[in-house]
Amino acid sequence: MPAAKRYDARYFQRWYRESRVGVGQREFVSRKVRLAVAAAEYALGRELRSVLDVGCGEAPWRAILKDLRPRVAYTGVDGSEYAVRRFGRTRGIRLGRVGELGRLGLKGPFDLVVCADVLHYVATAEVKSALAAMHRLCGGVAFIEVFAGSDDVEGDDVEFQRRSPATYRRLFATAGFKPLGLHLYAPRAMWRTLVSLERGGAG
Repeated sequence: MPAAKRYDARYFQRWYRESRVGVGQREFVSRKVRLAVAAAEYALGRELRSVLDVGCGEAPWRAILKDLRPRVAYTGVDGSEYAVRRFGRTRGIRLGRVGELGRLGLKGPFDLVVCADVLHYVATAEVKSALAAMHRLCGGVAFIEVFAGSDDVEGDDVEFQRRSPATYRRLFATAGFKPLGLHLYAPRAMWRTLVSLERGGAG
């Protein structure tokens, strides 16, 4: 039986600083942050005030968010004891597995909910509970980056869950999220404020 996957200092060094894939490079992350911020502010009609980052790791989104919006309130959640011990106090990260999100007592709503490159490593039961909790906590837009089994992607494939795109669409729909495109989703309340052609394919 293989050893359980460990999100320790070695893991983050391997995949976020040494990997040729570049998932931890600032410009790579920055493109996603700028997209998510712009979408949330467009939908809300005002400047971003609060962000929840689920499965944030060492919180690479935080510094870029603070550069763009210095006054934004950032809350990170991650199951890595290393990340919380090392950066929890300085970067606003609290300990919690993705599937435990609804039991952490978080005070929403958040203008932007982020869950980047996480759910395809999580068991389906946890995905369901996490998406339901994110929907309840999202008062603006969610950036939920997920890769399906049919996608041609590089990177960490340990414990990768090879679900189909249709499976993910069902999971998002069950939670109440509607697709906007480019990994962006709107909760039901926000969806109802959008005109037909602002919506994604489900509109």
